[in-house]
Amino acid sequence: MDTGQPDADLGAFNPFHPATLQCPFPHYARMRSEAPVLHLPTLGMYLVTRHDLVLQVLRDISTYSSKFVVTTTPGNPEARRRLTEVFEQGYPRVPTMLTVDQPEHTRYRSLVARAFHSRAIAELEPAIRSIAGRLIDSWIGRGSIEFVEDFAVPLPVEVIARALNVPDSRLADFKRWSDDSVAGIGTNVSIDERVRAELGVNEFQRYFAEQIEMRRAEPRDDLLTNLLNARVDDADGDADLEVSDRRPLDMAEMLSIVQQLLVAGNETTTKMLTEMMRLLGEHPEQWRLLKDNPSRVERVVEETLRLSTPTQGMFRVVTADTELGGVPLPKGARIVVVFSSANRDERLYPEPDAFDPDREHLRDHLAFGKGIHFCIGANLSRLEGRVALEELLKRIDSFTLASSNSFEYFPSFILRGLTRLDLDFVPERLPA
Repeated sequence: MDTGQPDADLGAFNPFHPATLQCPFPHYARMRSEAPVLHLPTLGMYLVTRHDLVLQVLRDISTYSSKFVVTTTPGNPEARRRLTEVFEQGYPRVPTMLTVDQPEHTRYRSLVARAFHSRAIAELEPAIRSIAGRLIDSWIGRGSIEFVEDFAVPLPVEVIARALNVPDSRLADFKRWSDDSVAGIGTNVSIDERVRAELGVNEFQRYFAEQIEMRRAEPRDDLLTNLLNARVDDADGDADLEVSDRRPLDMAEMLSIVQQLLVAGNETTTKMLTEMMRLLGEHPEQWRLLKDNPSRVERVVEETLRLSTPTQGMFRVVTADTELGGVPLPKGARIVVVFSSANRDERLYPEPDAFDPDREHLRDHLAFGKGIHFCIGANLSRLEGRVALEELLKRIDSFTLASSNSFEYFPSFILRGLTRLDLDFVPERLPA
């Protein structure tokens, strides 16, 4: 596949190149073969692209720290001034689950783990099925849809909004705040776009700070009340610390946790659902197999996760001089573990670019990461994928990818997903 980039020098690889943002996989295949730990001096980071090496990084949490900064303050003084003014209008952006190491990571994660336990997630299935059915009812008579807007966005947004007790009247704001939260991740956005997004994050903070204060006066049986009532200790591993000596979370910590749940609870699922329909549209024989045997749904969801890998990679910081894959890494080096490349590693997955729900090692993919930072919403995402596909199968006999599709992906090398997907379909005939 022609990416439009010169391929003579992998060291000149630019993940922000427009053509690469649309299809980075040929580059990653070459990296796995020739330079699985590739230094990009112009960007000041290393890319780790082989499955076994990615696993090595994820499991060695002492050498590879998660205390990274997702977005950096621009070097331009005027841009720094504008962003500083925006930040001062909101609560501090403090690190919690995603961007801290042990023992802080466990302290924060344990506060929300119960809400994402497999049993708690399973109890959401009737609600997810109801939402999916209602969305399908709204367009099943049309014969064509834009799948992202009509299904892939509203389904996970409604589900995570329900978990956070957000009313239907604020769903549009909820999605906008989620988009603002990820606007600077893996992208080359302008300072105007960055300021606009951070203003949106401030708006998100004000809304949820107000909601948390309301829980203080009138507690509810929900996640926000649980965060308000939570107590943590800042002493390393002191399990015997008296409850009275533990402190409550401050507002910035609670808002950080809610923001991470908001993003993790909808952005990646939207992208996975959309890619699943693109893959099934490109392989109509798989759709017919599903119609004949719906028990294949979970295999299709897992293969979609492997191929789509909505979170393409994650950052780490090297804590001491080390070596990875024969490449010396100095203390302080920034690396990106490229999940999307590891998920197409031919050493584990023969014909890795093929859509094959019957392949072996389906659950060995790294779409949700691995280790202590394994995505806390993995069970929810898998459930939404399964229920969504089951409901679509019930109501759609067949579908095709419309000729209007340009198959354009969002311009981020970290979060990858289609901007839109046009489908033409034939509804299933329901019994009279």
